[in-house]
Amino acid sequence: MVYTGVLTKMQTEFLEPIQYYLVFENDFIHMNQLLNKSISMKLVGHQCLSCGLDRPIYRQGFCRTCFFDKPLAGDWIMRPELSTAHLGKEDRDLEYEKKVQLQPHIVYLANSSNVKVGVTRKSQVPTRWIDQGAHEAVEIVEVPNRYLAGITEVALKAHVADKTNWRKMLKNDIEDENLIDWSHKLKEYIPEEAQEYVIENNSETHILFPVDQYPVKPKSLNLSKTPNYSGKLVGIKGQYLIFEDNTVFNVRANEGLVVELGI
Repeated sequence: MVYTGVLTKMQTEFLEPIQYYLVFENDFIHMNQLLNKSISMKLVGHQCLSCGLDRPIYRQGFCRTCFFDKPLAGDWIMRPELSTAHLGKEDRDLEYEKKVQLQPHIVYLANSSNVKVGVTRKSQVPTRWIDQGAHEAVEIVEVPNRYLAGITEVALKAHVADKTNWRKMLKNDIEDENLIDWSHKLKEYIPEEAQEYVIENNSETHILFPVDQYPVKPKSLNLSKTPNYSGKLVGIKGQYLIFEDNTVFNVRANEGLVVELGI
């Protein structure tokens, strides 16, 4: 069976273990059912997630033109502290920015390879943690807009990491941490503007991923350089497919690629 479609990040369902779905325009593939089966991937083209044209993907699934023009790729996406919709100031499209920025956001601690701080829209909990490959997470602040979440993250990342070590995460080289204790230790560093939004009596969320075999030395597959690959799928964690030969494939990092998936 061969499926053809544009890669977008896998959809997830918060069960034990996490359920993963690869969604193409005309197909819906339950990836958990492919564990311990051989699958192949072939790069056959590109399709920008914004304009839909067959152009080389620049970043985040967008061609170069859309990445620098469209509101979906504004700098405030990656750097929430740059959000300005709460001031009525436009970056690229004020209506879109109001819709996304002026809604409840969560500042959280997650443990994937190490304790890290992050920001997500409240509507994206726990999806954001699943996508990062975090096996545990805790909400520490709930604020009414993206800007407040951003300045809180900036303040806290002076004391805790804000990046995931993807190799450690995939190898399951994880440290046992008490995120509740961490949240108490970091509370004093939360900016004054966000102090009233601190979540009291927070609790940890635990996440179980469908992995039968972790890679010893993860090797990242780049379809642009290796347009044909086949291997036995032995696990899924974060947005990574894990294969028996230590190859790992980050689906989200390859959004916009058109592939043939053979099963």
